[in-house]
Amino acid sequence: MIKVTDVAYARFQAPDLDRMETFLVDFGLTRQHRDDETLYMRGTGPDHHLHVTHRAEEPGFIGMAFNAAGMEDLEKLSRAEGASGVEEIDEPGGGYVVRLTDPYGFQVETIFGQETLEPLPLNELIGPDHGPGHPRVQAVRRTEKIPCPVLRLGHVVLNVTDCNVGDAFYRSHFGFLQSDLCYVPDGGDELALVFHRCDKGKDYVDQHSLLLTRSKEPGFAHIAFEVEDINALFIGHEYLKSKNYDHSWGIGRHTPAANIFDYWFDTYGNRVEHFFGGDLLNEDDETRVHPEIGKILESQWGARVADRRASLTTDYDPLKR
Repeated sequence: MIKVTDVAYARFQAPDLDRMETFLVDFGLTRQHRDDETLYMRGTGPDHHLHVTHRAEEPGFIGMAFNAAGMEDLEKLSRAEGASGVEEIDEPGGGYVVRLTDPYGFQVETIFGQETLEPLPLNELIGPDHGPGHPRVQAVRRTEKIPCPVLRLGHVVLNVTDCNVGDAFYRSHFGFLQSDLCYVPDGGDELALVFHRCDKGKDYVDQHSLLLTRSKEPGFAHIAFEVEDINALFIGHEYLKSKNYDHSWGIGRHTPAANIFDYWFDTYGNRVEHFFGGDLLNEDDETRVHPEIGKILESQWGARVADRRASLTTDYDPLKR
């Protein structure tokens, strides 16, 4: 077992890279590299890219990547059953990778040594004069409808037929800790969902980098990008609405992670989230067990799914298209 430090990027495929790029730019990402077959999109932070799309006849989710702490962890992981050797990455950003396939057929990459970039400046209408602790001592500004720039990729969520199998796989290979979980009613130790966070010892990390949810229809659930502040999140909401993109769920505040959320669909039906804030935990925080999945998924405020609780016992994704 190694201990990954964060989620790095998600990998998709789609028949039209122009169409995917248009949405991602409107969602707040920036093109880092593109060729005839692949599109790489970055955020405003130092990560080389957060989102990769390969040209293919059918759209879909391929998998995700996590960051390793060092080359020694890649060497260790390469000895796991089914793992590739340590390979040099032949893609923009470079670095080294070990590849595994999870129990559900998704590709899981673990990387180290990827190039980092200079952070991008924020549009002044989204910048820090709107954030907490910044007094309005300058000229009054009125925000236009503009894309909300994303900072980083925060987490990946998968719908799976057996959470217990995935929980065992991800904890034993990547050192994840359980943050919050819920069991299937009258299902003994059968998990309905489990939030996983990275284990960085005493350092605080996001409440989850990976969430597995039990579902009759396994597959991709969503990815989530962190934004600058709540003002930026609302700016992004208004801009995407003005572009007539398909809204999924939000704006509201989650209960387990306490992050403010807003969910949309890209032009190929993949759910993507803007989020701000949320709980930070370390190794000292205990796993929280919730007795009812409907309660764990209720919003603290804002958009709610409480009237769909019957579906939530088997599927985290209650607002399907």
